[in-house]
Amino acid sequence: MPAKAKYVFIASMDVDPDKDAIFNEVYDTEHIPLILKVPGVVSARRCQTVPLRMFIGGEIKTIAAEGEPRYSAIYELESAEVLTSAAWAKAVDAGRWPTEVRPHTRNRRHVLKRLD
Repeated sequence: MPAKAKYVFIASMDVDPDKDAIFNEVYDTEHIPLILKVPGVVSARRCQTVPLRMFIGGEIKTIAAEGEPRYSAIYELESAEVLTSAAWAKAVDAGRWPTEVRPHTRNRRHVLKRLD
């Protein structure tokens, strides 16, 4: 991770199945690019929850993350105050996100972690 990043903000959610295509299009072409322009945002990356199998306790186990949202975005931030800035507020309510995507999301989780 870049040395400038002091925090990681993770926004996770599910989306209505019939809105999956517009969710991904808007997230990739509008939402992430707008947030990357916010001062103090070091990086942004999207990911999806996938099945987990791992070696633990001497055996391979399948670990179910019950209720875990399918989609997440991970933002590296210079400070926690980025999330309360006017630039952040403007970015998260710009484009088609607030009207065409956000109403179709559910199981939303937002987590802020300080990097040590």
